[in-house]
Amino acid sequence: MGQRSRATTIADVAAHAGVSQASVSRVLNGRASVDPEIVRRVQASIAELDYRPSPTARSLVNGRNNTVAMVVPDLENPLFQGILKGLSLAAARDGYRVLVADTAENVDDEEAVAVEARQRCDALVLCAPRMPEARLRALVDAVSPVVVVNRPLPGADVPVVGVDYVRGIRDLVDHLHDLGHRRIAYVSGPPTSASNAERRRGVAEALAAHPDVRIDEVPGGSRLDDGYAASDAVLAAHRDGCTAVIAFNDLVALGLMTRLHELGVEVPRDLSIAGFDDVPMAGFATPRLTSMSVPRGEIGGQVWLRLRTLIDGGPVEHSVLYSPRLEARGSTAAIGERATALAGGVA
Repeated sequence: MGQRSRATTIADVAAHAGVSQASVSRVLNGRASVDPEIVRRVQASIAELDYRPSPTARSLVNGRNNTVAMVVPDLENPLFQGILKGLSLAAARDGYRVLVADTAENVDDEEAVAVEARQRCDALVLCAPRMPEARLRALVDAVSPVVVVNRPLPGADVPVVGVDYVRGIRDLVDHLHDLGHRRIAYVSGPPTSASNAERRRGVAEALAAHPDVRIDEVPGGSRLDDGYAASDAVLAAHRDGCTAVIAFNDLVALGLMTRLHELGVEVPRDLSIAGFDDVPMAGFATPRLTSMSVPRGEIGGQVWLRLRTLIDGGPVEHSVLYSPRLEARGSTAAIGERATALAGGVA
């Protein structure tokens, strides 16, 4: 019977290189104080013996396990998927893995999930948590190092990477105003969503900039079925004069468009529809969905840059707020005779 080969250990490397195990550990952990000749010998032995350091052993040495966790409210949302991909790619280049915790829109679970995730990882990314601001501020102190995504925390000693939703909504209203729309419905997001509060600020600023515009708020959510379910309220607003709709995000807009098509309402002939986030499926809808483009992958990369600095003991770097870009497509159009007639003559 053949003898089972055993894995090469740090002791084997030390013996082969003629140095102590402590010296091998210092080389593996990148200590700058190690003599260059020892570094050369250890690296040569590692290559010759095909030694692969155990992640568990290394975590015991340096107090890290080279993983970080990202807490999201809904991983089905392509916005979070894109941010996660950008974060994962950037972290992988530095030898880190990203674990994901989905709270399924359950506000009561967010705090416990975040704490448990942090206990298992070196650092944490909180992506648009729903919890009240006072609890969130206490949480980020308890789980540092942490980076917050899409949640403004003025004055907090934590980096924030997010999207300027206020500016994005204003740009969408400007776009629809240029097309002749003066009555608009906003299908809102989850009531506890911080980004929904930012969008509502954008609505208020747009109304101040355009006194001739009226914007009616319709209850919605953040998912496809929320947009589908909002169709009755949207059609009621349409009968009352609305000729265009801004949805909380693209998923809501796409769900709404699906139901309107089933009801025989043509977009954009009867009603213009716009979304937010510019998720991949927005460009493949019929008609293609007008949306505000958000650099999801770049956001993920910026999150990692700030998180890695914190992990290494560096300072809290400045926060980043991305301005979304308008992608005008076929779901919005100038108000026409058909839309004007259906809206009771309001233009």
